[in-house]
Amino acid sequence: MAPELDQHRVVITAAGRDFGRTLALRFAGRGAEVHLSARTLEAAEHVREEIRAQGHDADRVHAYACDLTDPASVRAFAAAVAARTDHVDVLVNNGSRYQHGTDLLSATDEEVTDTLASGATGTVLATKAFLPLLLKSAKPDIVTMVSGCGESGHHRSDAHAAFYAAKSAQAGFTEILSRRLRDQGVRVISLYPPDFDNHDPLSESWEGAPRTAKDPLTSQSLVDCIFFAIGQPRDCFIKSFHFEQV
Repeated sequence: MAPELDQHRVVITAAGRDFGRTLALRFAGRGAEVHLSARTLEAAEHVREEIRAQGHDADRVHAYACDLTDPASVRAFAAAVAARTDHVDVLVNNGSRYQHGTDLLSATDEEVTDTLASGATGTVLATKAFLPLLLKSAKPDIVTMVSGCGESGHHRSDAHAAFYAAKSAQAGFTEILSRRLRDQGVRVISLYPPDFDNHDPLSESWEGAPRTAKDPLTSQSLVDCIFFAIGQPRDCFIKSFHFEQV
């Protein structure tokens, strides 16, 4: 059973759709106060209203616009959160543009730049911007959704090489950060999932999804891993989760 999180203040990047939305709904469902960002304010506000419709306290769910490729936007996001709270307990680095294509020439220069900036630069900037608030928490955790593409030697995905580069950068960043922040009590937790099924938490498929050894990894299991890691006593530093690919 995942821990109740009513004493946690959680920041989630790229929470306007897909797995970011799933994270937002599930953290809020556990009682956490959630601060949600998306590239457009409208996207973040839509998820905020979905959460409020589930009965979550309106004063404990907040929406922001944040373009992870823009340093000024990341700073403004952190400043807006700091205006509402004096600390953050969990930062979830979920934002990263996906780029498909095994042919290096299939992506434009703009797509390559955006893929690297959102995944690699955005993760570093968001962590840097929120670290002062995390250091004021008694239970600070940084959770980063990397990808199997960030593992050394991984080659099974059809993702573009720029996406591989962004994920490898995230992996290197979180690896060194885990060592350097441990003495300050900050746990740095990275997840390296292969492609997975992201079921809608508000649909019947959330509870009914098949989860046998023959089935693909589910977003339910990824969320369970995150809740397990942040629910451990503070002497337990779970650095990463790696998964077999079906």
